[in-house]
Amino acid sequence: MTTAFETTPTAVHRAEQDLPFVTLPDSIRMQVLQVDLANGIWVIRSLFSPDTTVQTHKHTGQVYAFTQRGSWHYLESPESVNRAGSYLYEPAGSVHTLHVPADNEGDTDVWFVIHGANLNLKPDGEVESVVDAGTVLSGYRALCRSQHGIGDPAVVVTGP
Repeated sequence: MTTAFETTPTAVHRAEQDLPFVTLPDSIRMQVLQVDLANGIWVIRSLFSPDTTVQTHKHTGQVYAFTQRGSWHYLESPESVNRAGSYLYEPAGSVHTLHVPADNEGDTDVWFVIHGANLNLKPDGEVESVVDAGTVLSGYRALCRSQHGIGDPAVVVTGP
């Protein structure tokens, strides 16, 4: 008889070079590390060039962010600057506009664990688009194919 310990891996490892960075239309570079389709969770690493502003968005679930390099803040709260080593918790329902200062030296490197969806908002507050675990995975795969010739990147995918 096989036990759970014999069939379940103790860990799933991905080295940085196992998952390529793709360039999004707004010049942000992104690496998708894990997607949990059953629970709507996506883990990404983003590289932001100086003077980058991400579209205002609302989170339907909570978000955890860890900054490895550089700095960034929300236009709605410029006094709270995330710098290398900073951890940020965003509750569900938060609305903000991520901005990377123009005077940053080099890329800002941030890891995000996102629950639920991002509702990307028009200036009038109406929803323009929705990004969730499934759309992030399919978009990342498509960009890996077109930008790197990799059809099935080694993203850790759990769920159905």
